Amino acid sequence: MVPEVEVDSAGTHGYHIGKSPDGRAMEAAAGRGYDLSALRARQVSEFDFVRFDRILAMDRDNLDLLRQACPAEHRHKLGLFLEYSRNFAEREVPDPYYGGADGFEHVLDLVEDAALGLIDSLARK
Repeated sequence: MVPEVEVDSAGTHGYHIGKSPDGRAMEAAAGRGYDLSALRARQVSEFDFVRFDRILAMDRDNLDLLRQACPAEHRHKLGLFLEYSRNFAEREVPDPYYGGADGFEHVLDLVEDAALGLIDSLARK
């Protein structure tokens, strides 16, 4: 039995607060049945470190920023999202922003795979 899971997304910088996802990301996601239209960017807050059991970064640079911002008693919650990947050797999600549509598809492949691995990990607890 998989426990109830709440998932959220936040950035380590405040550059795009309140903005919708990139249109190419929304298009690629829609092609797989995901509706991202309600999502809005927000920045990680101090409350996130208390509220969530796991805080997973997409790359090492953002993980380092999270470590700097995270209170010591919550640092055990931090990790890389792709540590849960089962079918890819990559451990960092690449930024597809400056590439073509294939980059967004690859990111979705990585994220879907890691999400399934994370769900399996949670189900074993």
